[in-house]
Amino acid sequence: MTLDAQALDQIFFKARTANTFVDKPVPDALLRQVYDTARMGPTSMNTQPARFVFLKTPEARARLLPALSPGNLEKTRVAPVTVIVAADSRFFEFMPQVWHREGAKENFESNPTMSEATATRNSTLGGAYFIIAARALGLDCGPMSGVDLAKVNAEFFPDGRWRANFLINLGYGDGDVFARNKRLDFEQACQVL
Repeated sequence: MTLDAQALDQIFFKARTANTFVDKPVPDALLRQVYDTARMGPTSMNTQPARFVFLKTPEARARLLPALSPGNLEKTRVAPVTVIVAADSRFFEFMPQVWHREGAKENFESNPTMSEATATRNSTLGGAYFIIAARALGLDCGPMSGVDLAKVNAEFFPDGRWRANFLINLGYGDGDVFARNKRLDFEQACQVL
């Protein structure tokens, strides 16, 4: 089954990075619905290392502001929600719950290099699924990487288990978006062998 043109427009073709938002709260129930949708996206061995911290209050967001680049300050101040997308470095502790074969937890636990790469790669996938789910459920997203992740980790994850990957401002955009930048053509970005 193919999604109709309206759904594809909402998720991809007409969606834009939101830089400003209307003053409308995002209910916790909707955040839960976005997560429950995004968590269904595939990750290698169903590892699901992505973790999400929702900053909704001015006090919570104030803790984040010192880590942001100047261009991200104001849009983060006014966003109804800022999401810290993080990677759980000990995601493998949940492997007996989420993977159908024994030994996966021990396999990751005994191989820190593989575990680190898996957490980073698959938490990034989880964040991308989160953006797609949020758009599908009517929210606008402003993903950001202009942030000092070490400062975010020190402030929000001092025990080191979770590590910030990137941020997403979330809410209902006011329509003030940049024009669509060009995308690479198939011939520039793809090979068929």
